Amino acid sequence: MPPNEPEEPGLISGDFMPDGAPEARMEPLDWTLRATGDGRRATGDGRRATGDGRRATGDGRGGSVLFAARSANALYRLLDLLPVFAGDARVSRVFTLVPGSDFGVDALAAVERVGARSVPWDEASRDTYDLIVTASPKGELHLLRGPRVLLPHGAGFGKTFHGEGSADAPSGLDPEYLMPHGGPPPALHALAHPGQIDRLAALSPRAAARAAVVGDPTLERVVASLPLRESFRAALGTGARRLIVLTSTWGRESLLRRRPDLPFELAARLPQDAYQLGLIVHPNEWSRTGEFELSERLAPALDAGMILARPYEDWASVLVAADALITDHGSTALYYAAALDGPVLAAYDGGDELIPGSPMAELLAHAPHLDRAEELEKALESYRVGTGRAAAASAFLLPAADAATAAGVADQESALERLRLELYRLIGLSPPVAPVTTRLLPIPAPPSRTPSAFAVRVRLDGDETHVERFPGHVDAPAHHLAAEYGVAGERHSQSAALLYRRTGRATAAAAYSVEWTVDGWISHVLDSYPGCRTAGVVLSPVHCVARVQGGSLVSVRIEPPRENGRIVHSDPAAVLSAVHARPVGASRVTCVIGGRRYEAYLSPATADEAGRIL
Repeated sequence: MPPNEPEEPGLISGDFMPDGAPEARMEPLDWTLRATGDGRRATGDGRRATGDGRRATGDGRGGSVLFAARSANALYRLLDLLPVFAGDARVSRVFTLVPGSDFGVDALAAVERVGARSVPWDEASRDTYDLIVTASPKGELHLLRGPRVLLPHGAGFGKTFHGEGSADAPSGLDPEYLMPHGGPPPALHALAHPGQIDRLAALSPRAAARAAVVGDPTLERVVASLPLRESFRAALGTGARRLIVLTSTWGRESLLRRRPDLPFELAARLPQDAYQLGLIVHPNEWSRTGEFELSERLAPALDAGMILARPYEDWASVLVAADALITDHGSTALYYAAALDGPVLAAYDGGDELIPGSPMAELLAHAPHLDRAEELEKALESYRVGTGRAAAASAFLLPAADAATAAGVADQESALERLRLELYRLIGLSPPVAPVTTRLLPIPAPPSRTPSAFAVRVRLDGDETHVERFPGHVDAPAHHLAAEYGVAGERHSQSAALLYRRTGRATAAAAYSVEWTVDGWISHVLDSYPGCRTAGVVLSPVHCVARVQGGSLVSVRIEPPRENGRIVHSDPAAVLSAVHARPVGASRVTCVIGGRRYEAYLSPATADEAGRIL
């Protein structure tokens, strides 16, 4: 539709009629009006269609809400909206899958996981609903009956996909999808920033007349969950390491398509005790590829301990835990920039999908570019603080950075509060008395795999022993190989100069069992593995017992550093590598692990330590 199209009044309900049928009732829409205290519409009589075709009269009858999702990604955004209706027994919630997407395979499975009720598309298109909520304008939505509300399923409207819809129109703002078959636009197009209404008005004034700025509920979940950052990092096993998260959108210009080897290149390059690696993959890529195939493709990086965030909620929890982001042109980076304003590195080499001047284009234009994994530290140092937030301010309502623009729009309300007012106005009911509450993100899942063998580089610098550990399956020069007995494969165990084990791995005692003592197990390992020069047992984060071939049993007590009132622990197995590298008989080893100093004090093991049961 041309930018200079005449504005037209729209259907107040967004009732989409079959092709060729006359539009039922015309009434102008005034977005300056809001719901009244008794639930009546400011522009009408407050009545709405119920699921069986009757009209709600505001006398206590409820409303039916249909959540129509075309893909798993769109569904996840709809689930973030659920607190709007929380606690309201008057509202029935039901889901349906809009047919026609290549990425819908995971959507209904996600509905089943949350225990929601779903109806087939044929049934959904026959019934009438008080409200239809979607997060994608695509598909045969005009077949659904009831006022339709459209939410974004990303941030910033930064992409265009050539070959579909209007030429060069941003995906999500394309009039060809907003007003299919020349029908009316959604009854409400909920947007995150005033500038998005301007962009929509340039494409279609008619569609823009139905738009309102409400904010972004997903961003608000991320921001509300920031106090849980330490808990998220603890669950991920991050500790004091820097968590570097890669994010890949979907399609031929995505990071995983353009640079599929980058995750493993980083995993092989980054010392395990200084960095942790994570990956967020767009839900469409999960649907297109499948979890099994995706995990197999990423197996070398996953074996190195990389976190693969699940596509619903987990991704946002990992984002909250991150220390830096490496991104293509997907909008996930805008959420990170808005919420944490941490370093963002660009791993996008250009193409025809990114819209020039969009918030994501601005973010990438000012982000240091990561050409090779070896340049990561240098790129992180060159990032200028505030760059990301400045770009995100044109995609979200950020009062601290965008107060002038947000004035008179935000009114100190949350996106969920503003959405609730709009949605209940459309239904014709008074909102619940209880305030709407943003739901915090869940604790993320830990890495599915962790390395059990390490190629260890050791550098002696005076009285300091610098230790860097890399995954054992990485072909790289090393001082020695260290392997965790009973966890690493036998090939690594046979080749390891240092073998160690940890206590407390058993989950249940067997009726009949044989147990090692610390001294007994260490002697057994040194006798059974000719290549093993040092064997040790990790008893706690600050205590190990070890013996170097030809030496006596020693107790290793670790004194971790303190930073800002916190004690910073590292993997004691890394300290054992430092002990292994030092001459027999040393009483103190100063270890530098992950850039921090750990003092290890060695003394003859006591009888109690030697006889401790494993």
